[in-house]
Amino acid sequence: MEFPLLTIRTDMKEKAPSWLKPATEYGPLVVFFIVYYIQKDLIVATVGLMAATAVSLVLSLIMTRRVPLMPLITAVIVGVFGGLTVLLNDNTFIKLKPTIVQTLFAVILLGGLAFGKPLLKPVMGSAWPMDETGWRRLTLRFGLFFAAMAVLNEVVWRTQTEELWVNFKVFGLMGLTFLFVLTQLPLMNRHALPESVEEVKAKADDGAA
Repeated sequence: MEFPLLTIRTDMKEKAPSWLKPATEYGPLVVFFIVYYIQKDLIVATVGLMAATAVSLVLSLIMTRRVPLMPLITAVIVGVFGGLTVLLNDNTFIKLKPTIVQTLFAVILLGGLAFGKPLLKPVMGSAWPMDETGWRRLTLRFGLFFAAMAVLNEVVWRTQTEELWVNFKVFGLMGLTFLFVLTQLPLMNRHALPESVEEVKAKADDGAA
């Protein structure tokens, strides 16, 4: 999922290859998962996550000459909490990282709504043209969803085994987010602007397929 992006650009700008976005978004998680199951050590897996996150940012900068803001913020959070995990030899910090990220997203979206700004619109508006009511409702739902994911992460890491939490971090959060997005397609369809209804229906059909 994407949020308002502030892009750091150079004078040269290149079109990103199709593989870059999934590689930079999911690559660090894959590295984290693989290293954890090889070493059975969350500290070592955290080092792998930090290294892979840094590589993904450098790769994005080299390939597209830009660094989107939210992935950069996520990388900073990974660096801070991962660094504390490694330096203090305490895996509590890396377990808190999803809570912090999800809470940040929730605060941004719900805070924007409090000031009359549905902040999903600048991000998704060109792909899913909707009326203002649709954007307010969708932003509210996403804000509440991220708040719920923050609470769920706290419950999982505090009550379950380390291995179960690792699986939840890699597969659970991603799967729940994907399912949530699918459940919002009817709302997006209902509030689609007249000239884009057919396009929204086509995207909804693709998502369901």
